[in-house]
Amino acid sequence: MLDPVTLEVIRNTLPAIANEMAADLQRTSYNMMIYEVCDFCTTLTDAGGRLISQNVGGVSHFVADLGVIIEDIVAREGPDGFASDDVFITNHQRVAGQHLNNVVVYMPFVFRGRLMGFAMTRAHWIDVGGMSTGLGATPAVSDPWFEGLQIDQMRIYEAGKLNKTLEKMIRDNIRYPESSIGDMRAQIAACRLAIRRLEELVERYSPEVVEASIGTIFRETETRCRNIVRTIPNGVYEAESFYDDDTVTTEPVRIHARVTVADGEMTIDLSGCSGQRVGGLNSRTLAGTRVAYKALTEPAAPVNEGSFAALRSVIPEGNIMMARYPAPMGGWSLIVPTVVDTIFKALAPAIPDRIPAAHHGLLGGSIVFLGRDPKSGANFVLQSLEGGGWGGRPNGDGMSGAVSVCQGNVKNSPIETMEIKTPVLVEERALRPDSGGPGRYRGGLGIDVRVRNLVEGKWNLARPRRRKCPPWGLDQGKAGGGADYLLQLPDQLEGAPIDQVMRTVPPRSVVTIRTGAGGGWGDPYEREAEAVLEDVREGLVSVERAKLDYGVVIEPQTLEIDAAKTRALRSRRAEAAE
Repeated sequence: MLDPVTLEVIRNTLPAIANEMAADLQRTSYNMMIYEVCDFCTTLTDAGGRLISQNVGGVSHFVADLGVIIEDIVAREGPDGFASDDVFITNHQRVAGQHLNNVVVYMPFVFRGRLMGFAMTRAHWIDVGGMSTGLGATPAVSDPWFEGLQIDQMRIYEAGKLNKTLEKMIRDNIRYPESSIGDMRAQIAACRLAIRRLEELVERYSPEVVEASIGTIFRETETRCRNIVRTIPNGVYEAESFYDDDTVTTEPVRIHARVTVADGEMTIDLSGCSGQRVGGLNSRTLAGTRVAYKALTEPAAPVNEGSFAALRSVIPEGNIMMARYPAPMGGWSLIVPTVVDTIFKALAPAIPDRIPAAHHGLLGGSIVFLGRDPKSGANFVLQSLEGGGWGGRPNGDGMSGAVSVCQGNVKNSPIETMEIKTPVLVEERALRPDSGGPGRYRGGLGIDVRVRNLVEGKWNLARPRRRKCPPWGLDQGKAGGGADYLLQLPDQLEGAPIDQVMRTVPPRSVVTIRTGAGGGWGDPYEREAEAVLEDVREGLVSVERAKLDYGVVIEPQTLEIDAAKTRALRSRRAEAAE
């Protein structure tokens, strides 16, 4: 019998350790994607790879693919093949297929000769060679060797001794070794902190009590999730959507979800999705199903293995979401948010009061500019991820300028940091009027970020943007606006759309990063006229679109509703519908 007070102490200590790891990593890292954007996660697993805890706000789609790394290394080394102060490093796509910038550093927790678990970090490095600089290789890169350096489950420290040969090999094959090696050391420091905290916990309560508590936490979490799933009517629900293309071929990427709910259990089957593609939209991940399931059950509760015990994911080998190595995976995460939206779309008939319209469905608008500052002589890389609009909900408008459902606490880089650390001027970061999908509840708006580079450098302007397959609306709601990149050279009067990898531009060029918007929920003509007027006054909707999309006539000079014309316009539309 576990003492209930002890159980609660352990229940809260384990997430606290992961959160302390995150604070340590963020404070000591070298690159902006970690200390500003927070593109990382810190976790604890048991000896078999089952998830014990993840830091609050940790990147959501990282949670699905750490356990398989532990299963792989334990199968290779055996449970007795680990020593205290071993440190492993991996980014290989063979087991957990992501882009190579997502580097995992982890340590075994060996207590009195017994393997009890692992402390793990996954963080986005600024560069791992190849085409990886910034946010990783684009989907146009055709194989992993173009993407960058591949490290397959290697010891960077063996029983506390640095593998200098491996460190030199990593250092020699990346463009910014000070940053990446510094980030690796920050990850190691976070893991070592976790090992100390775990030792303190186990010394205080004994291995048996800690392991029994973890088992109880798993079971209780599973029970709560099952009870929530039981509120969804039993049945089989299906939906499909499409993604523009994989940037190599023009064929749309099919996304299909079949969701089966049966007495507290849920099966999410992605077998109907496209097969793995020539372009690098492929991944090898359970992130799509797990993120959707967590959002449907306990989105705000601490995550652990029990969170997914009642979920069965069906993703066959060779599927775009379970691609076989060496499929290119530079854009591994780009379709995952749309996969989540499609799972929600499938369940909309079953739980219409809980399902929003589609959100921008991309991992934000990526800002990547790199070069050499002629004043300081130093190399630089500008990085940021900009949010977009979320779908309108059954009870309210969608959020504007927010990152995707898969990104946890990821943030954009502050303007001040971008301008201090790199030779650029951020001229605008603003919501984009009329981008939100019209609906009774409007979709959230995308944003425009306009950046002027003050020196010659290279812009990475090649990312999918959902031009052909915009975020959909629900229950008569309309689609949200897509994304784009615009380049304006110094001798041009305005920007033009561009899709190019590492485009070299002269000083004083301007790039606009335009993010997508959310779809609308419900009939736009049912939106309250006063709410439309407020949107117009706030600059979110133009006078013209208020009339065309919502049937609300607003005088442009006074910004007041013309009640008679509005009634007449909405009446004519209602009569036409009959």
